[in-house]
Amino acid sequence: MTNGIVILDFGSQYNQLIGRRIREMEVYSEIIPYNTPLEEILSKKPAGIILSGGPSSVNAADAHLVDRKLFDAGIPILGICYGMQLTAHLLGGKVTKGHKGEYGKSELEILRSNPLLTGVSRKSKVWMSHFDEVEEVPEGFEISAKSGVIAAMANEKKNIFTLQFHPEVTHTEEGTKILENFVHNICKAEKNWKLAGYIERTIAEIREKVGDEKVILGLSGGVDSSVAAVLIHTAIGDQLTCIFVDTGLLRKDEGRKVMENYGEHFHMKIDMVDASERFLSKLKGISDPEEKRKAIGNEFIAVFDEESHKFEGAKFLAQGTIYPDVIESQSVKGPSAVIKSHHNVGGLPENMKMKLLEPLRELFKDEVRKVGEELGIPHHLVYRHPFPGPGLGIRILGEVDAEKVKILQEADDIFIEELYKNNLYEKVSQAFVVLLPVKSVGVMGDERTYEYTAVVRSANTIDFMTAEFSKLPWEFLEHVSNRIINEVRGINRVAYDISSKPPATIEWE
Repeated sequence: MTNGIVILDFGSQYNQLIGRRIREMEVYSEIIPYNTPLEEILSKKPAGIILSGGPSSVNAADAHLVDRKLFDAGIPILGICYGMQLTAHLLGGKVTKGHKGEYGKSELEILRSNPLLTGVSRKSKVWMSHFDEVEEVPEGFEISAKSGVIAAMANEKKNIFTLQFHPEVTHTEEGTKILENFVHNICKAEKNWKLAGYIERTIAEIREKVGDEKVILGLSGGVDSSVAAVLIHTAIGDQLTCIFVDTGLLRKDEGRKVMENYGEHFHMKIDMVDASERFLSKLKGISDPEEKRKAIGNEFIAVFDEESHKFEGAKFLAQGTIYPDVIESQSVKGPSAVIKSHHNVGGLPENMKMKLLEPLRELFKDEVRKVGEELGIPHHLVYRHPFPGPGLGIRILGEVDAEKVKILQEADDIFIEELYKNNLYEKVSQAFVVLLPVKSVGVMGDERTYEYTAVVRSANTIDFMTAEFSKLPWEFLEHVSNRIINEVRGINRVAYDISSKPPATIEWE
């Protein structure tokens, strides 16, 4: 799609946020690696280019650089954080290591307004995250704003604007205004991104691509695969068969709920496979988190492969791949560093020889949810919290067995039920219970107990790259703890996880 905004990825944790903010303005945005060849960038005919932030230094030996000719292409450019330092470095300015860096909120003072800063208050709060700083601006540039350092510079003649702070995060008070100035006023990008049009266009594309052929899809019950399934079913009806693999590591009654929600409500063909005993046997004796993930992933592929052979006429394999998955997979060394193996199953056997059908691969998560509601999927299903591919296998620390799975399912179900009852579920981003391989002494009635410890985890985040623990009311947590201890045989102690990401991750394994 031409006349959109291209975002060059230098590894910022906020990249996806930039893309989403622009799409909220109904303008198409695309995130590509910083080292994409210049001719390929220009072939997209972008209305504007954004150079994202990133963790490296422009003065490093292996610095992430772009072709200097990019700045002479006549396309408006916005450099953010590292993007500002890169602009200064390549165009003859001077970037140095700061004395102490700036992290968190800072006060911005505009010294000289320009088209990017039009309508922005002279003083406002912005979000900084940098150590290097621009000491001298390149020839032709003027300093537009300052904080503790040069906070903005611009070459209006060449339509190059840069900011040391992050306008895309909510902590920057007038960040939306700044981005709107760039997208609408400087780039004059046309409004070419509407989800209603996307659904109609995608349904037509699916029908044209699939024709009369059969499609199979791995349905997990999660948001992405469910929306993909309903979208494809809307397009081709019974030509789609969903394979739902019950690993035995899912939420309580998940299999029954999936069959009710999608089999009965949407009248979709679903082949449900109960493979719980297979998965539990593969996990026997394994305690290491990565080994558990691999065992679960490999077994899922094996089960899915076996089941798919029942549908030999199928020519297409559908997946709920979404845009963040695409960004992760195309990321170059540096951007989006892998902290652990991906939550979802990585790949399927090459010998399946089916074409891929990925109708959601252009959408961010919030857009997938909007599409789901447009398609008639009930609100509570579309706004479910993320659930990892390995399921409860990585929420039971240490070795996994059937007894522990049952204990955790019951405890987790109580926590989620209470979040819904107290109108808290959609106020937090991800919530679940973890079962520790730790037993402690307790007293229930007149009896001494020696049972497991459960940890309640709830996190709030915008992009899942950083997160804070949820400040849930103490009375609520007390009630949840009492219910779990009283109703779940096997748990006699409940703790609340108050770690943020970083340094912790949201999941425990």
